[in-house]
Amino acid sequence: MSEPSAPAVSGQSTVPAQTGTAGTLRTRLTAIPHLGLIIALVLLSAVGLATTPDTFATVSNLVSILSLAATIGVITVGATFVIIGGGIDLSVGAVMALASVWATTLATQSYGPFMMIVCAVLVGTGAGLVNGLLIAYGRLVPFIATLAMLVAARGLAQRMSDRKTQLVQQGNQAIVDLSTTRLLGIPVLVYIFAIVVVLGWVLLNRTTFGRRTYAVGGNPEAARLAGIDVRRHTVLLYALSGLCCGIAAVLIMARTTTGSSTHGDLYELDAIAAVIIGGTLLTGGRGTIIGSILGLLIFTVITNLFILNGLNTSDQLIAKGLIIVAAVLLQRRSLRSPV
Repeated sequence: MSEPSAPAVSGQSTVPAQTGTAGTLRTRLTAIPHLGLIIALVLLSAVGLATTPDTFATVSNLVSILSLAATIGVITVGATFVIIGGGIDLSVGAVMALASVWATTLATQSYGPFMMIVCAVLVGTGAGLVNGLLIAYGRLVPFIATLAMLVAARGLAQRMSDRKTQLVQQGNQAIVDLSTTRLLGIPVLVYIFAIVVVLGWVLLNRTTFGRRTYAVGGNPEAARLAGIDVRRHTVLLYALSGLCCGIAAVLIMARTTTGSSTHGDLYELDAIAAVIIGGTLLTGGRGTIIGSILGLLIFTVITNLFILNGLNTSDQLIAKGLIIVAAVLLQRRSLRSPV
């Protein structure tokens, strides 16, 4: 009886060894955070080097990519919190436009650049607070509440500016300096973007607020039973998104030297798309700041490649749409796959 069992044992010991090696390699690869996004960025960079080798890899172009990503990147940080928390915010572009218009009125500018920044931040945070109150205590669906804010904020911005572009006055040059002043060759607004990303990462991953955000997005009822004030937390999430819109308004005023009701057109779609590409579930409960920023950089590099190659912007929108669909399909596949 013992002789037949020996070969069986030895045969079983060789097969798991091979399978184990392959499995270990696969496990190590899947353990690398956001590997797919990193590979996508590398491939896009390779396309840039192949199609426009003289311009893509230049310092000025890389700085241009970062500057372009900074404004919507700040909004993306706020959108990440909202979506992880199980919500959605369609009003971010319009709120940013409203904040930029309010901050560049003659009355506001007369108080100087500091008050312009304070005004933009307060307007953005206030709009986000209204969104949160309507959703948490008014029990409106996030899609409807933020859609109403999108329309109202854009309309108020048009009314305040009389549909005219408002210029940042020369006495408030400190606002423009955020875009023109460079440290180590990089504009100050990019450093502001980096600070917002770092603070967002710390808030999401190293604080009770971040843990509660995951809990509320994953299962609101379970979070309530665990002692979390879900409604108050929801208000705070939308206020945080509005705060990011206010900061973004300051950055776009610095880049364009204007406040306008047309600022931020379709920014809400770009921000949500970047969050989805970064792996955040639209149903909430899962996502990362770094993933969202990588998703944003993918979109920004695509835009840059289309500009450098003189391609049609409509084709760029088609490419972005295909990427969004592919990202959602991959999410659904990963959720269905066994652990």
